[in-house]
Amino acid sequence: MAKRRKSRSWRDKLEDPKDLPKVIEIPEKMKKKLGEGTMVIPTPKEVDEIMRSVPRGKLITINRIREKLAKKHDTTTSCPITTGIFAWIAAHAAKEAEESGEKDVTPYWRTLKAGGVINEKYPGGVEEIKKLLEKEGFEVIKKGKRYIVKDYERFMVD
Repeated sequence: MAKRRKSRSWRDKLEDPKDLPKVIEIPEKMKKKLGEGTMVIPTPKEVDEIMRSVPRGKLITINRIREKLAKKHDTTTSCPITTGIFAWIAAHAAKEAEESGEKDVTPYWRTLKAGGVINEKYPGGVEEIKKLLEKEGFEVIKKGKRYIVKDYERFMVD
């Protein structure tokens, strides 16, 4: 029987820079959506640092994280795919840290998708994220099949 490789922890994945960050020309297939120019592929840790900086009572969207990364690296944009994946890794790493007793973890529940939509792929799914946001005083409403933070724009970080 083949020996199964132990999978790396979420925190290991978060700490792995993967030869990043990299600045590249926006690929041809992405130009229609993102336009011309350059794009940064950030490190998982850079995404986590921005998520971690969101204070209680404030929110951020993945698109805002991408804007901050682009500004930091002086590029036109940040890769939407890797930024989203790295936010997901940061969320799971935070949950893993919390489960091992750490208190100061990245507040991943404050990071929303575009339009103020709760990310259902974060630990605990919509129900858990909704509880964490409501505990901080945010109102979560159902819009179709999605859950959004009411008036989320008012709470966005700079």
